[in-house]
Amino acid sequence: MSVKGTKDPARTAAGRNGAESRRADASAGLAAEDPARIRNVALVGHSGAGKTMLIEALLAAQGMITRKGSIPDGTTVSDSDPAAVHQQRSVTLSLVPLLIDGIKVNLLDTPGYPDFIGELRAGLRAADAALFVVSAVDGIDATTTALWGECELMQLPRAVAITRMDHPRADYDGVLAACRKSFGEGVLPLYVPVLAGGEVTGLMGLLSGTVTDYSSGEPAAAVRAADAAELDASGAARGELIEGIIAESEDETLMDRYLEGEDIDTDVLIADLETAVERGTFFPVLSTSAVSGLGTAELLEVLVRAFPSPPDGSVPGATDLAGSPAGALTCDPTGPLAAEVVRTSVDPFLGRVFSGTLREDAPVHVGGHGLADRGHQDHDSDERVTHLYSPLGASLRPVPYCVAGDLCAVAKLGSAETGDTISGRDRPLLLATWEMPEPLLPVAVEPDSRSDEDALARSLGKIAAGDPTLRVERNSETHQLVLWCMGEAHVEVVLDRLRDQGVKLHTVDVVTPLRETFAAPAAGHGRHVKQSGGHGQYAVCDIDVEPLPRGGGFEFVDKTVGGVIPGTFIPSVEKGVRAQMEKGVSAGFPVVDLRVTLTGGKAHSVDSSDAAFQAAGALALREAAAAGRIQLLEPVSAVTITVADEHVGSVMSDLSSRRGRLTGTTSSGEGLTEIGAEVPDQELLRYAVDLRALTAGTGRFRRRYLRHDPVPASFSPS
Repeated sequence: MSVKGTKDPARTAAGRNGAESRRADASAGLAAEDPARIRNVALVGHSGAGKTMLIEALLAAQGMITRKGSIPDGTTVSDSDPAAVHQQRSVTLSLVPLLIDGIKVNLLDTPGYPDFIGELRAGLRAADAALFVVSAVDGIDATTTALWGECELMQLPRAVAITRMDHPRADYDGVLAACRKSFGEGVLPLYVPVLAGGEVTGLMGLLSGTVTDYSSGEPAAAVRAADAAELDASGAARGELIEGIIAESEDETLMDRYLEGEDIDTDVLIADLETAVERGTFFPVLSTSAVSGLGTAELLEVLVRAFPSPPDGSVPGATDLAGSPAGALTCDPTGPLAAEVVRTSVDPFLGRVFSGTLREDAPVHVGGHGLADRGHQDHDSDERVTHLYSPLGASLRPVPYCVAGDLCAVAKLGSAETGDTISGRDRPLLLATWEMPEPLLPVAVEPDSRSDEDALARSLGKIAAGDPTLRVERNSETHQLVLWCMGEAHVEVVLDRLRDQGVKLHTVDVVTPLRETFAAPAAGHGRHVKQSGGHGQYAVCDIDVEPLPRGGGFEFVDKTVGGVIPGTFIPSVEKGVRAQMEKGVSAGFPVVDLRVTLTGGKAHSVDSSDAAFQAAGALALREAAAAGRIQLLEPVSAVTITVADEHVGSVMSDLSSRRGRLTGTTSSGEGLTEIGAEVPDQELLRYAVDLRALTAGTGRFRRRYLRHDPVPASFSPS
């Protein structure tokens, strides 16, 4: 696309002819003043598609770095997190701002691995458009297709960058066809690759009819008119592009004029193209190479010219601290302050200002509500902003303010967590939270020594504050510290961060919280008699035990007669029985669904006491268990699994092997099926990982506790 027209003053050309000016502007101040001159773009796509290296190429093209970094060497700007360097893939959201002819473009590099979808969704929350990065070598996967659908529901404008065009196995035509099949017919290229000697050396603009030569490795090294052969070879693609643009035009006469042979003015086509991209009904495709710089100028031109600015989008709904609607907010620097933390590190915090202007040394209110189920209790505090920064990877450059629509980093906010709202003290607000996936992979950890316990607790608090996809559970039944994560890669990152903070710990097997119950009626005799001088201890009780139906709870019945046990000690027997039920009578798990009937006993006028009858009650229950038969119960969850239709058979077969009971299937449209099943929790410990392997990373599930069922005699739970 050769964009020469303008839609508004903020959309000045940033294309191929301004390389030197871009280098001159690259080091200018990065505190935007006008929201209309901001573009927030999230780069999304599967891991290894080339998002991080594409950003390196854009930075090099802008003169912001002297040479491109390397992922294996850990020298890229985006992947400055130690965990990203260790895993050699993005694991956190990263912000890279560019200044292009007075337009600030905030590039949000998101992780492509499914374990870090929380970071990806945070990036989409902060963005006004998405650039889908697709490898010309590897193509697209089902996860990327699903993400496209998610962005479609958000009505987020999108474009596609096909990367790694320099690779010998690059298949441009095949990948473009796959994109159109998966993303829809509105996906069309603005440029086509120009080949010389079997290699891509440049790009030809389908609207401009010009070729940009990238063979020297420098962006915009030469621009020439396309020759007759090139124009002829691209004729079909050009016609399809023009028809696609006209189909989205608000001018209903354009198609008739075009079909009658009229040559539609290029500026008209460009204006309609930009409008269609901005409203999310047309999705341009560009070819790029991080090695040669192919397509960097054209891509920057599209980001600046066609993607919307923050005022073109919407602002999340807001309430006051009591939950009452606070009125509609707009992207207005003079409006009430409403900003949101989208990523938390130890310090600083990355966030977007939706309304108002955030300034240094300003008093603010920090509030976080709605994530109590993740271990993030509702919190509110008044603090003061000390420093604002424009981050570029690991480096922080001070800025005096951050206007509505812009992104920045804030240092030294003691109570802030990811998802929190930053607002004015005089008008505290809460922005509606965005949807976060439920972590479903448990891993139990223990400190290496007692001295590491405090360090573990402190470090976990910091990490959990910045990662809403991590849930920390201290199980009251198994007494284990369980970290609920998104997957194995997420587990590795969390453990690495704990160890980097000096915590010495190790993982252990997750213990499934079982229950015990009596499988048949039994009787127990509790005799607690001790004499050691002075007042002794004397208590005798007899009980009958019988199981109740599942969910029956606990019943205590007194059937003693004749005052064999004084009334004041009857509750003591019950208290002792309850205490023993909590401790368990066989495998150390709580006893449930039980009726205990006190039938007899003896007391002493001097030596009987509350403590003695508690001990006798506990002993009676233990003796009943020894004489009877104890049944272990395991938790069972209702599971709903959403998978592509082609994976239904393998998922259902796998559920059968997990002792699952199918409860039904429902077609949810778009080639997806929901499978309902009841599955023992023991079989779900690694299901988050196994389901991903079964469904090529596309399956997802949710679960809720249903009941406890008897453990089969042939099965030995952990």
